Formats: sequence, structure tokens, C-alpha cells
Amino acid sequence: MQPEVEVLDGLGRRINLEISVADVEKEVQAQLRQVARTAKIQGFRPGKAPLSVIERRHGPGIRYDVINSELAKSFDEAARETGLRIAGSPSIESNEEATNDETLAFYATFEVYPEIELPELGELEVTRSVTEVGDAELEKTIDVLRQQRAEYEPREDREAQNGDRVTLDFVGKIEGEAFDGGSAEGFSFVLGEGRMLPEFEEAALGMKAGEEKTFELNFPEDYGGEEVAGKTAEFEIKVSEVAEVKLPEFDEEMAKQLGQEDGDVEALKQEIRDNVNREVKARTQNLTKQSVMEALLKAVEFDVPSALIDHEVQQRIAAARNELQQRGVPNAESMELPAEIFKDEAERRVRLGLLIAELVQEAKLEATDEQVRARVEEFAQNYEQPDEVVTYYLSEPQRRAEVEAIVLEDNVVQHILEHAKVNDEQVEFDQLMERN
Repeated sequence: MQPEVEVLDGLGRRINLEISVADVEKEVQAQLRQVARTAKIQGFRPGKAPLSVIERRHGPGIRYDVINSELAKSFDEAARETGLRIAGSPSIESNEEATNDETLAFYATFEVYPEIELPELGELEVTRSVTEVGDAELEKTIDVLRQQRAEYEPREDREAQNGDRVTLDFVGKIEGEAFDGGSAEGFSFVLGEGRMLPEFEEAALGMKAGEEKTFELNFPEDYGGEEVAGKTAEFEIKVSEVAEVKLPEFDEEMAKQLGQEDGDVEALKQEIRDNVNREVKARTQNLTKQSVMEALLKAVEFDVPSALIDHEVQQRIAAARNELQQRGVPNAESMELPAEIFKDEAERRVRLGLLIAELVQEAKLEATDEQVRARVEEFAQNYEQPDEVVTYYLSEPQRRAEVEAIVLEDNVVQHILEHAKVNDEQVEFDQLMERN
């Protein structure tokens, strides 16, 4: 007889479970006899202790495990008979009213996966990001590589300009009192990079080595340091050095530094162009994916199992702790990380995962072996030994599964792009590369 399912709020469900006392006791006695064969009990030779003694010592624990095992079997059978898709683990509590000498009765409370009605894909509006890569973008990338290898030459009479490295001493005071972090000696920064607040950089512009200046600086209301946020400070600065930037030539020597053993500048240019194309492709695909996923999320409303959200929250907390440990943050393992701050993102990820799974099943978008290998080979090109990277990802199930999940998302994005209303949006190269 199929169990009766009680519908609770939202996705909550409850069913009654019953297990036979006789079956439990039969299994308990079997396990007690098994234990008795090797049990070491003081006053008895190994394996010779009476079953009553074994019962007193091991009976409660064995009985507890047997009941839980029988409950798990009973619940699994009920789930199969009812055809319910269970989300998370059930909560089990005793049903005292229905329990008697022959039957142990329990309530199993749980959540089920939602029924998701996918939207009409043709009604979705999504943005496909496009960025052109030509000679100008190649030259910008080469300039970045040159700037990363910049050298600075001190100039005694040079007025500080954007791009120059300025070294100075400074003292900041608020209402005549120095504040933490407001003073430094021999502090260097490059003008125009935005490392300092605009008023600080503006004050340093045009100054020469040996010059001094006093100026006011208004800290923004949202400044990271709470003790100075929104306040006005008076700074005294004294410049000790102004150094002019000198960029290396993009020549044979630089080509060698960047891995071209024979100094082939043209070969290096082609390598840089290929790298830029791969990076632009990855970034524009990511922007397009974000647009597709947001459109999908907005088009469908459904309840999300709290058990899945809670699990995702714990995953987010574990990832955050790991990142803090990687940064060397002390007490990262015991630091309080409130679950609430992860809940919105966790719900979004679960909701999106359920939608993707539903769409994959309906449109048969499963990742093929060929797609997985192609995806691995694509990003392996960013490494010096691409063949080793391919082997690394394809030889271990968990790493392969990570790639399969990415391919699934790619398949979903492509499927939606083929059916939705797509607007191409040109994204400037500089804007694209500034995105995290």
C-alpha cells in the first residue's frame, strides 16, 4: 500500500514510517551473536561471554543503529513508491501514538524538489557581448607589458607628472591630532594610477624633489577607515624624489625575457595576439552568460528547498574560510562567518542550478566527451605544458566533473542564444579588460 503523503507549507511533505519490532530484534540478536564471537569481556575468555552480558554492553548501540538502518530502508521504499524527488535529508521523529508492542512508528518530514515550468525561450531578451581585437588592442596590450617592466630614473629638477614615481614623507592630522595610518616616511607611488585619493595626487602633481606643501583632504563618507571617514584632514608632504618612467623597448631583448629564446619579436606578437583573443573570448562569453542566466532567473518563479540552500551556504562558508586561510588571516578556521551574509547568493546559485538541470534534461544538453576534451584543451593553451594540463583534468573524476559543469552551462547558454531575442552589444576593449 502506497504511503499517504501529507502536504505541508511550500515544498514540505510528511509521511508515516513503520518498522517491525520483530524484524529489529531479529537483526539485533544476529549482530549480538556476531559481536559475541570476538568480544573481550573482563572475567571471560574471548568469545565465551554470555549473550546477556553482550546485550547489556553492546545492545543499546546496536539497537539504535539497526532502527536507523531500518528507517532508512523504509523511507527509501516510501520515496520509490510515491515517486517523490527528495531534496536533502528527512527529519525523523517518533510517533508515540502509533507505536505499540509490534510496531515502531515515526514521522518523516522532508522537502521535495519543485516542479519547474520553463519559460518560452523565444520570449527571453538577452545581451551578447562583442569586443573587436585588432592592431590597436594588440598595441595596448604590448604597452601594458612594457609598463609592467618599467624602470624609474630620478630627476632633480623635474616637476612630478602622471606616470612619474613620487617618493615623499607625509603627516596627516585631524583637528590638530595625528591619526593612525596618516603618516609615513619614504612612501612611493606612481601618479595617475589611482592608488592615492584624488586630492593627494593633485597636491603632489608639479612638485619637485625637496619641495614641501600643506593641503586639506576630505575623506569620503564610505572610506574604509571608519575613524577618518567623512572627516577633513590636513596633510603636510615633503617630496624627496621624483623619478621619470622609462619603458623598455619592445625588441629582441624583451622578447627573450617573455619566453622567446631566439628573440623573435614577430613570433611574440602573434603569441600575445592569440592570448588576447583567448582572454577576450572568455570575458565576452562570461558577460553573455551572465545576461542569459539573469534573464532565465527573472523569467521563472518557484520555491527552492531550504535544505539545498543551507547546504550551499555551508559550501560558501567553507570556501570563504579557505580563502581567508590562503591570505594568511589568523583564526580563519574559528572566525565567525554569519550564514545570513551568504544566504541570498546561495539561494540564487541553487535556483540557477535547478533551472539549468531542468533545461539540460528537457533539451538534452548533456556534456559530451568531445566537448569536455575541447574545453580542457582550450584553456590548457594558457599554460607552458598544455598536454600535462589536459591529462591532469581528464584523468581524475572530480576535476573532470568540474569541467563538465562548465560545458553544461555553455550548452545552456548556446541553446538559449539560438532561441531567445539576442541584442549584440559592443564592449570597448579597455572596459572589458578592466572588469574583474
